[in-house]
Amino acid sequence: MTEPVHVIGMGLGPTDLTAFHLALIDRASVLVGGKRHLSYFEDTTAVKKEISSPVSEVLDFIEARMADGLLVVLASGDPLFFGIGKTLIARLGPDKVIIHPNVTTMAAAFARLKLPWQDAAWVSLHGRDNMSALATAMNDRDLVCVLTDPENDPWIIKKQVDTHDYAWRMWVLENLGASEEKISSMDEHADPDQVFAQPNVVVLQKGERAAPSGPLRLGTPDNRFVHEKGLITKAPVRVLSLAALELASDNILWDLGAGSGSVGIEASLFLPDGFVYAVEKNQRRVEQIKANAERFNVKNISVILAELPDGLANLPAPDRVFIGGSGKNLGRVLDMAATVLKPLGRIVVNTVLLETLHLAVSVLEAKGFGVSLTQAQVSTSRNMPWGRRMEALNPVWIIAGEKRKD
Repeated sequence: MTEPVHVIGMGLGPTDLTAFHLALIDRASVLVGGKRHLSYFEDTTAVKKEISSPVSEVLDFIEARMADGLLVVLASGDPLFFGIGKTLIARLGPDKVIIHPNVTTMAAAFARLKLPWQDAAWVSLHGRDNMSALATAMNDRDLVCVLTDPENDPWIIKKQVDTHDYAWRMWVLENLGASEEKISSMDEHADPDQVFAQPNVVVLQKGERAAPSGPLRLGTPDNRFVHEKGLITKAPVRVLSLAALELASDNILWDLGAGSGSVGIEASLFLPDGFVYAVEKNQRRVEQIKANAERFNVKNISVILAELPDGLANLPAPDRVFIGGSGKNLGRVLDMAATVLKPLGRIVVNTVLLETLHLAVSVLEAKGFGVSLTQAQVSTSRNMPWGRRMEALNPVWIIAGEKRKD
């Protein structure tokens, strides 16, 4: 019976191999790997095959030589992390392949920089046109690790960094695990003639604060608010939501599940004689609301840390209510808000979930509200190194309910 192919992740190099890995390599009849990996085992008696283009020929060789004895494939890092493991499983079948994982380039890069990376995004530009994935990762995450190649090198990535709305720290890690390993930081003073050794990997860390703020206005750009991983009512939807609220200058507005506070803070523009009560259950986001209020010098806002509907009983009766988030408690929150809302007051709910849409409409209509619906489907431009592309935002339902006179 033909023995399965063993695919061994090299980690950063031979020192990351265990005694078990080394025993497999020593017993191999056929050894397949990149030129650098094979050079570590020149003394073995195995037949050696270098992985080169086209990969289909290497796969043909592996399939033909499996019957010759133990066949071992040496792979970079972890074979199933942007490695050859997936390709071999697809070609030979899962029963014919055994994967031996090891340290990934991503794990090693963050270890070198002493950065926790459980929330990081990984983007591979190695042999692929994937700049749109990099742009998306930079918009959504605070940490990004990028696998490069000679064409998609650190300078290409820096062009993307330089056109982004946030300030980023950028590191290039060359030859990880080798004696010539080098780590450098790229900033505005980087030598434009610098050439980086291959292989290298880039790590990006988003600045703690958003880009310098401009004045508060209708449709204030998202990047002028401090917010968490894109958790903000996007500017076009914010404009539509504020229009649906039909604010009067002296209104009391409840901003419930306030997140970064962008809706309530922008609503303050229309409330010179009114007031905003922002209720949010997450302490970090409460601090973000306060930071945004300070940034835009908004004085007519109070921030309450509470899980809805807690925190509402002691607030002044509202003229307007905006609900951007309340989770599983939406029904109770709507019931309380609708009960204390002043006559002819308005409640606006934003949601991307059909279940929430149904619940909000059902509760409001049951309480005698006149209800109207708007679905917003917006695409915004994203800068690319050579131009712009359009990126669709999640469709959002804007549910507006008006309380009839008693």
